[in-house]
Amino acid sequence: SRMPTEEIKRRLPSMYHQFMELAEVDITKDEMEVGPTCHYVMGGIEVDPDTGGAITPGLFAAGECSGGMHGSNRLGGNSLSDLLVFGRRAGLGAADYVRALADRPKVTDAAIEDATRMALSPFDKHENPENPYTLHAELQQSMNDLVGIIRKEAEIEEALAKLAELRERVHNVSVEGGRIFNPGWHLAIDLRNMLLVSECVAKAALQRTESRGGHTRDDYPDMDANWRNTLLVCRAEGGDPIVPDVSVVPEAQAPMRADLLATFELSELEKYYTQQELAEHPDWKG
Repeated sequence: SRMPTEEIKRRLPSMYHQFMELAEVDITKDEMEVGPTCHYVMGGIEVDPDTGGAITPGLFAAGECSGGMHGSNRLGGNSLSDLLVFGRRAGLGAADYVRALADRPKVTDAAIEDATRMALSPFDKHENPENPYTLHAELQQSMNDLVGIIRKEAEIEEALAKLAELRERVHNVSVEGGRIFNPGWHLAIDLRNMLLVSECVAKAALQRTESRGGHTRDDYPDMDANWRNTLLVCRAEGGDPIVPDVSVVPEAQAPMRADLLATFELSELEKYYTQQELAEHPDWKG
């Protein structure tokens, strides 16, 4: 079925305009191509549910960058429950943390100098200069093609090899112009974080030999109840000061409290839980 032309224009004015301006496609008359894409970061920072505090002292998080009430999906960034409830908790937690500090940390001159030197390094002269837009395009294409929605071992390994190459090339990123609104400079700085996140995603995807949430392995299509208990914790530490080394370590997930477990229907839990975990449910008959 197709909505009437005027109804489309009324309900989807932005989409109608974009297709007309950018693709010269009238979606009221012509077919449009639709495809899946990476939309949001679906969690990542482990936080305390009451305060929003992370393992790293002084770091508080809420929304799509943290572990929220919605599990493996993108709702953390735009749902009222996460924004209002957990955003408020993180804000209050941060305020309480600061008030409780006996001695507030101070930034040393040496740390400021190091940060300044790193930030300005793209303006240095390099023997083999790299264009930040070129590296960004290669990173984007590689992650899209090889660690996208449907993943498999050989492709992830290929992506990790490409990331190792980009890690070396990012040291030679060079930009032209000055510091006043220089998008190339901004991208050069962002590339470090993009590489870190990409490596975390790829290494964790390689280890998780199942399909769950937004992670689908073509070579491991089934969801494994034993994997549900395992978190893959990514840490960036040591090594290169520009792009630190990334480690991925399996850690056991804390079991759900008995009173919370009892609120779920047993038939629903049987889709995800192991037999040993189901035995803790009050309706379990064995």
